[in-house]
Amino acid sequence: MSSQTAAHETEPTADTATIRLDGLTKQYGDVMANDAVSFAVEPGEIFGYLGPNGAGKTTTIRLLLGLLKPTAGTATVLGADIRHRRALTRAKANVGYLPDTLGFEERLTGREVLEYFARLRGDERRDELLELFRPPLDKPVETYSHGNRRMLGIVQAFMHDPDLVIMDEPTSGLDPLKQDRLHLFLEDERDAGTTIFFSSHVLSEVQRICDRVGIIRDGELVALETIEELLERGGKDVRVQLAGPVDPDQFVTAEMIDVELVDRTARFTYTGEAIELLEHLVQYDVTDIDIGDPQLDEVFKHYYGTDSQETG
Repeated sequence: MSSQTAAHETEPTADTATIRLDGLTKQYGDVMANDAVSFAVEPGEIFGYLGPNGAGKTTTIRLLLGLLKPTAGTATVLGADIRHRRALTRAKANVGYLPDTLGFEERLTGREVLEYFARLRGDERRDELLELFRPPLDKPVETYSHGNRRMLGIVQAFMHDPDLVIMDEPTSGLDPLKQDRLHLFLEDERDAGTTIFFSSHVLSEVQRICDRVGIIRDGELVALETIEELLERGGKDVRVQLAGPVDPDQFVTAEMIDVELVDRTARFTYTGEAIELLEHLVQYDVTDIDIGDPQLDEVFKHYYGTDSQETG
């Protein structure tokens, strides 16, 4: 496994990208599930892929794994073109996959499931991972809780020590302690050079552990940035405490969005320069002010509107 550390500030070249999409398109009749999607994922980064249900995330993942054929464009996974079945099959030996819905044989025990995957791809890290995630190996999968299925899936995805792991809703069904354990594990894997590509609807999770994020809507990529860049472009969360009431028509500027004026408190997202905000506020009797970074879910609203709280 590579020990390369990622330089997240720059877009990787075609020679170094772990995943590269080039105009990747998938059309079902009149529905464009992926519309000329292009981006690259660096070696040794955690890349978050966001979008509401039906946005095209699962289609992208299935295309990358060769489960669907593109209508146009292509992608490479560990250097293998997804249109070349033999090359992609060889590359997938070094890829781990955790699907949203785990299709394990229900009658098998967890131990038997892992033995099956070990014969396919190897299991040099199985014992290490079982110490961390501890699914009940001697019980049939049909008796597993959703969280235990997820832990078994995490073990099978990483136990052959892949360079790339693709994960769909990785913390679904895990309690908060196990979520924290997985987050720390993924950060350690990233630091060791493993590339993690995952979709998630848990925006706080993406904000915590991702290096970059891609946002897809109606099959089109609408944002591709580092978490820091995305939050910066989303403006600043501002709360202003005023000594007295103000005239909203004079107080609110074009750079203020989502403004709430309640009694003597103003809350808004400010998209301009901080110095300009301060120069504006000196006209008023301000008793307190707090300026902070927005949460990712607030930034997400600006792409999808206030009714789009769910992603998938």
